[in-house]
Formats: sequence, structure tokens, C-alpha cells
Amino acid sequence: MKYLFKILKDEHWWGGTADHGIRMPFDEKSEYSADFRLRAPNQTMPLFISDMGRYIWSEKPFKVDISGGEITMESEYEINMYEGGTTLRDAYLSAMKRYFPFSGKRVMDEFFSSPQFNTWIEFTYDQNQQGIIEYAESIIREGYTPGVIMIDEGWQKAYGDWTFDEKKFPDPKYMTDYLHSLGFKVMLWVVPMVCPDGKYYRKYKDDMSHFLRTEKGKPALVEWWNGVSCILDFTKKADNEFLYSQLDRLVADYGIDGFKLDGGTLQMYHKSNIVNGEDNFEKTPSDILNIKWNEFGEKYPYHEYKDTFKGGGKAVIQRIRDKQHSWDKEGLNTLIPNGIVLGLIGHPFICPDMIGGGDYLAFLPDRFSLDEELFVRMAECSALFPMMQFSKAPWSTLSEENNACVKNAADTRMKFKDYIIELVREAEVSGEPILRNMEYEFPHMGYAEIKDQFMLGNKFLIAPVTKKGHTQKEVILPEGKWKLYNGEVINGGKKLTLDAPLGRIIYLEKLF
Repeated sequence: MKYLFKILKDEHWWGGTADHGIRMPFDEKSEYSADFRLRAPNQTMPLFISDMGRYIWSEKPFKVDISGGEITMESEYEINMYEGGTTLRDAYLSAMKRYFPFSGKRVMDEFFSSPQFNTWIEFTYDQNQQGIIEYAESIIREGYTPGVIMIDEGWQKAYGDWTFDEKKFPDPKYMTDYLHSLGFKVMLWVVPMVCPDGKYYRKYKDDMSHFLRTEKGKPALVEWWNGVSCILDFTKKADNEFLYSQLDRLVADYGIDGFKLDGGTLQMYHKSNIVNGEDNFEKTPSDILNIKWNEFGEKYPYHEYKDTFKGGGKAVIQRIRDKQHSWDKEGLNTLIPNGIVLGLIGHPFICPDMIGGGDYLAFLPDRFSLDEELFVRMAECSALFPMMQFSKAPWSTLSEENNACVKNAADTRMKFKDYIIELVREAEVSGEPILRNMEYEFPHMGYAEIKDQFMLGNKFLIAPVTKKGHTQKEVILPEGKWKLYNGEVINGGKKLTLDAPLGRIIYLEKLF
């Protein structure tokens, strides 16, 4: 069934997937198409909201086409438009309270109180105990506050066999204890995949209570970024117990604090992604399979997801998907626009990707060309997001001068940590975005198209430089009095051009 909605004059829309935030807002002139039934990238919600207070909601993924001033949606399920008020904030709050209200459940302060560190770009698939210990020691030596450290892919024996590779990690208990003594919380990378030639495949291949199955009852083989694997089905009690038993053992035996739960996307679970069959045995919809995987990890207070359908309203740590080491090709240019959409679809607890970029292919020796200016500006852009995450060590990558600029960005964040945690506590109950676009906070002032500055709560305007070679920043300043980062008080209601050399983050405090 198709549903048609007319875009009003001067109306702007956001929604669907955060991964397409760079293309938003949509208006009468926009051309856009996406089919969330087949692919729901990064964080996706069956929700679109407008700055005229309207919103569109469905309980299931749908296909959307925007063209000729109309929004056309296609689905077997009901899709409705509602009047939630007259502003973007009205629309969001109305939709959120009706369909994905927040419970007040807390998220852990350590994600927000200091920068996170992830070992992926430092070691990629060669994660190892000695290297991780040295990496952690260098974090402390360089003057960073310890918080969360995530040990990424490559620590395990095999997909589905979540035990430490003893060749790389001869004494993981010692490592974890030592990282704890330095002040870190320790997380491990996990995916819902199982090697189709490993011991657990052999053990459970004929047991229908395990694995996603083809229509003929065979373990379904699905494609993902590392090849072809079996995949766990979390609608099945046995698969939940299988993975819980392994992860709980890591917590009990080694003191692991939590898990980075990667993959398990709607696309991975979709029947079109099964290489040895046409559908899954139970015909379970792929959105349900993804949702169940995402619910699985909520047991662990320290967790991270990046591939969720219908995850709005949950006390879940979310990361923007892997970004390129680029100014304008799926890199720095996407962080603020995608972050804005995350808040508008019910995900306030957000982390931009790893500083410098988290797509390891961009860092391979035969193709990597370090842009130190870009690295610094990514750090400055990330610093006043709800969370901030490093991987590539700036102290061993950058010049002394640029390393100092990155450290300044992290130090600036530390000045805001109490305010950020205050916003986190509020969002746990209110559901309001922590990172907000200008239109959300200052409706109908002509700010809908702004996506290179944002509000941190309702108090601070953040305006990082996001373009190569720029040492000044044009800031759109709403009416009222504002205090610049250096203490100068400025009258608003105008555009400002401010000096912004490397090492300076432009921010202004709204004086109420």
C-alpha cells in the first residue's frame, strides 16, 4: 500500500536513518529515495518529523520516496501522519511520548565524563595484550583522563568462540586488572556471527533451536563485511543463552566490564542476504531479528551499538557508523548532520566515530595520506558531542603542535563534563536530544538548513570548523545575549565571523 503526504510551503523534514543526515532537511525541492525494508543503515527509525509540528510514524520499516513536493511511503503496514504542534520540538516530543517514551533508566557516566579510547585503528585485526597495555599507558602518560577503553575485533579465537586468543593474550586477567588499576573500564568487541567451520557450528548445526535457519532448516549463511557466516537468532532462547554464557564468563573470569555489540543489521538478517536459501525457516521479519539482537546487549551497563532499527527511546549508547579520513566524503562533513538526526529520531546518547576516521581501509599503508589539519578538526568537532572517542593515537601520529591542539580539544571537553552529564540525566527522563539543531531550539527563525553548528542542550552554541583551510568561522547567532569562549559578551540576532585557528573551538553560552 502507498501513502502520500504533501510537503507544505517552507516545511522541512528530518527522519528515517541518521546515516543520511547530510542530505537533510528535506523540503519541496528535495529528491530522495530509501527502502528501509531492505536496508536500515546505522540508526534507523520508522519516523519522519517536520518543523511545522507534523510527524509520520509506522511500526514497521517502509520505502520512502521524496519528489515533486511529496513524500510517498510504501508498506504492507499502516503509516499515519499526526499534528503534534507547530514546531520541530513539538513534533518530536509528541511522537516520542506516544511511540517511544524514555523510561528513566540510567546510562553509565564513564561514557560521557572523559574521552573514550578504542583500539581498532591502532591494531586493526592484530589486537594483542602487550600493545593494548602500552596504548593504555600512553593515554595516561599524555595526560588524558582514563575512562572507557574498547578492545576491538581480533582479540577472540573465532567468530562465535568468544575466548581470548592465547597467542595474542597470554594473560588476559592480568591485562584487565592492570587496565582497571589505571582507571579504565574494559569492553570487548562482539558480533552475532558464528564461523561455519568452527566447533560451535559442528555442535549445533543440526539443532533447530540454534542459528537463523533457511527454509529447509539448514543454518543460514549470511554475507557480512568479513565474509560469510552463520548468524545467531535472538528470538530463540538457546541462542540468547549460548552468547550470554560466553560473555558472562568473560565478566566473571576476567573482570570485563561490557561489550561493543557490532553488526546484526536489518540487512544482515534480511532474507535476500541468505546465500544458501530464499527465506528463514520461521519467516521472522528482519526488523524483529535486529531488534532482538539489540535488546540482547541491554543487560550489560557498558555497551555500544551502531546498527539499530527502532532503537529510539532506549537507554542505549549509540555510535555514528565508521567514517572516512576525509573532509567531504563520508567524513567530517557528516558528523554534525548525522548527529542532529540521531537526536531527532530518539537517540540522545550518541558518539561520533573515532577521531581521524574509523574505517580501517582508509588507514592501510598503500592508500593512507595523513591530513593533520583534518585530524585536529575532527577532534574539535567531536569534543562537545555527548561523547568523544579516540582510536589512532594523536601523540604518535601528529606533529607536536597539532597533538597539542587535539589535547586542547579533549581538555575543553573536560570543562564541560558536568554540564554534559547533567544533560544526560535530563535526557534519560525527558528524551530530548542532547545535541540539538538550531531549528529545534530556535523555531521558525530560518535556521532549518544550518548543519555546521549545533546547540549542546539549551545553553551552549557549538560552532567547530569543518572545512579544510578555514581559520575563521561564520556563526549564526540568535537573538539575545551570548558569552563567547573568551568571556566577551555579544548581542545576538546576527552573523558573526570569528577567528578559529587550529586549536580553538568556537562556543558561546546563552545568557538567560
